[in-house]
Amino acid sequence: MTTRDAQNLAQIMQTIGREALAASVVLANATRAQKDCALSVAAAELRARAGDILGANARDLAAAHARGLKGALMDRLKLDPDRIEAMARGVEAIVALEDPIGTVVSEWTRPNGLRIQRVRVPLGVIGIIYESRPNVTADAGALCLKSGNAAILRPGSESVESSAAIHACLEVGLVAARLPVGCIQRIPTTDREAVRHLLAEMTDYIDVIVPRGGKGLIERVQREARVPVIGHLDGNCHVYVDRDAELMMARDIVLNAKLRRTGICGSAETLLVDRAALVTHLPTILQALLAAGCEVRGDVECQALDARVIPATEDDWYTEYLDAIIAVKVVDGVDDAAAHIAKYGSAHTESIVTANDATAERFLARVDSAIVLHNASTQFADGGEFGMGAEIGISTDRFHARGPVGVEQLTSYKYVVRGSGQLRPG
Repeated sequence: MTTRDAQNLAQIMQTIGREALAASVVLANATRAQKDCALSVAAAELRARAGDILGANARDLAAAHARGLKGALMDRLKLDPDRIEAMARGVEAIVALEDPIGTVVSEWTRPNGLRIQRVRVPLGVIGIIYESRPNVTADAGALCLKSGNAAILRPGSESVESSAAIHACLEVGLVAARLPVGCIQRIPTTDREAVRHLLAEMTDYIDVIVPRGGKGLIERVQREARVPVIGHLDGNCHVYVDRDAELMMARDIVLNAKLRRTGICGSAETLLVDRAALVTHLPTILQALLAAGCEVRGDVECQALDARVIPATEDDWYTEYLDAIIAVKVVDGVDDAAAHIAKYGSAHTESIVTANDATAERFLARVDSAIVLHNASTQFADGGEFGMGAEIGISTDRFHARGPVGVEQLTSYKYVVRGSGQLRPG
């Protein structure tokens, strides 16, 4: 990059930052009707411009294929009419949510008569960095708008055309609602230097960064960001099949958790099986996985059940495959399963399959992950499935937001104190 190019990029990023900051002030005081109008119009535009969006996506797919992108990454990038409709419905679901801004979370009166309220407020300006998922453009923009935050979107180079087409729909909604287009901006360059600016050179404008992508991106963001980060590093999710699991339920949950969409962060990567269920349950589950085209890497006991099982290594227990591959280990009951998850897991999403409620409650209490489920697929780790309309991502942080990051998680609070002339005594 030449000096002139660097100066031009810095100017572009500073302009984006200033416009986002100015828009955030307007948006923090916008009415629900304005925000919902913008989102409703954007949803209608997504449907009306579906052909344009698919054309843009076809160009992204062709470029990605030429660069050798394949498998789960191509699946994340690909749009079709159903996925565009799902985006539009997701935006409409956000419209239906209550406006969190101004909500009184709690209130109390002190003995001296001071009336204190804790009130929800926006975070301010949120920078979202993401890779190949173009739908994040709609989800992130809509969630930030509903929660009163200005958004600066930085899609990956893989989805640049798709994201631009989707962002154009959001801009139409903003104009219709008479809100500044600075409320939702897209960084117009694929230059990786723009990410450095977003992380380290825009602290005067940006209040929080939300990364969504692969491990390399998340590590970079967490290493370089000079503002708070909401995100997760890995989605190493587990399903534990207990001795008291109903066999067909266990089989179906494992298949869905692993194979419904292998490229999402809620895809199960490790199957843990109670030793007491080794003979009764595991052969059926293995057969179903292998028949569905899933590669199985197992421990010695698992290998003994089926010659097609590949020996698992220590690294397999740590791995987020994002592919049709699963690691399988036999454990000594629920406590051993919880210990395995604590050692190897990423605190994302874990599920137990059992008909024993006491065992289920022990698992749910002992496993310290952002999402824990009983008798349900890990693929439900999604803000839309939680009734949040959509989500920017799944946070494994323990501060501020944990689990699906939706409208409510994109707010903070302030204290509003009302008095009648009270003075603090000396």
